Amino acid sequence: MAANPDAASIHQGHRQRLRARFLEDGLDSFDDHQVLELLLFHAIPRADTNPIAHTLLHRFGSLSAVLEADPKDLASVDGVGQRAAALLALIPALTRRYLQDRIERESPALSDSHAVERYLVPLMAGRPEEVFYVLCLDSRCRVLYPALVGEGTVREAHVHPRHVVEAAIRHRAASVILAHNHPGASAEPSPADHRLTALLVQTLGALGIPVLDHAIVAGSVVYSFADAGVLPKYCVP
Repeated sequence: MAANPDAASIHQGHRQRLRARFLEDGLDSFDDHQVLELLLFHAIPRADTNPIAHTLLHRFGSLSAVLEADPKDLASVDGVGQRAAALLALIPALTRRYLQDRIERESPALSDSHAVERYLVPLMAGRPEEVFYVLCLDSRCRVLYPALVGEGTVREAHVHPRHVVEAAIRHRAASVILAHNHPGASAEPSPADHRLTALLVQTLGALGIPVLDHAIVAGSVVYSFADAGVLPKYCVP
């Protein structure tokens, strides 16, 4: 009687079939654990990644939560390790970079809230912590540089007006749009958001750099201070 294929042969055949299926049909028909399996193939060359994928989904609750998890938490899961954790954590950052690059190649003018939303949602996608950007614009409202000036906890990004001013001057901004995210929360501005906006409008306005808007991103929802009619006006001292 012929011997059964060993475990290594079974895993290799499964990997080849899953890769071929992806190359032929894409990811649309994949279950979440199969997406993770496919990713883990590249970091875990020999072990069966199916139970590891199921463990990750059970531990973190969803595919997106796995990819957004802290690499140290991922590495602590049995069978994952630092190499696979680094690969998984790379995916959201790479996705943001890819989407942002596609948009920036078009050199869009951020002249209305819809264009701002299209630009910002990919920039903020998958970020578990609050971040604060200053979009430095040229005279035609095209992005010269998206300057990251603050990072913080889930609830608060630490922003210093000096860093905002330095970014705007360094990139020779004709105007700016302020932007930050509310991870896992409403896009509605907090009292602190209103106070910071007023301070930055005055600080930048004194340098001749108008603030065109402050946008808050919560997932795919974007709150615009300008559209809501609550963007402060610069008052000449």
